[in-house]
Amino acid sequence: MHNMIDDIDYTLIPEEEINTIVDRIAAEIDRDYDNSGRGLLLLAILKGSVAFMGDLMKKIKRPVEIDFMKVSSYGSGTKSSGKVNILLDIHRGDLANLDVIVVEDIIDSGNTLSYLVDYLKLKGARSVRCATMLDKPSRRKVDFIPDYCGKEIPDVFVVGYGLDYDEKYRTLPFVGVLKPEIYSE
Repeated sequence: MHNMIDDIDYTLIPEEEINTIVDRIAAEIDRDYDNSGRGLLLLAILKGSVAFMGDLMKKIKRPVEIDFMKVSSYGSGTKSSGKVNILLDIHRGDLANLDVIVVEDIIDSGNTLSYLVDYLKLKGARSVRCATMLDKPSRRKVDFIPDYCGKEIPDVFVVGYGLDYDEKYRTLPFVGVLKPEIYSE
């Protein structure tokens, strides 16, 4: 059996640091929505953000609802196509009563999140913010800054903690840099 760890060049963010990041973002969300008295929806973008959202929702102290969308701009490659495809949409009649926080694993070009924020506002969400575990501002193609950011990272190909390459490595409990020979074969 192949050991996924053998494909990792080095650990970029260890599990302990991930826990610290999640605690910080949850505290920021609690602070920002403490006295709102309004509904709060965490909207996970499948599949990569599931690990982050699962941990985040357990740390937020105020009541939250969760929902999911599946959006793609990658396919099985390592570079974004730039075209956003909604594969699973959100269907709710109460968006006008909700503050939405889009939960994402990583922001690269910014195309997907920029599109989604506008899309959700058009669907009637009261407000839309974004929480991302990882951010690669050096790859940004549009003007987009997340409201809650776990950590800015360099332009390296990362996997683990929900992030994948060709549907592999999501289950690693840390964020690691994938060896280039794995994705350039």
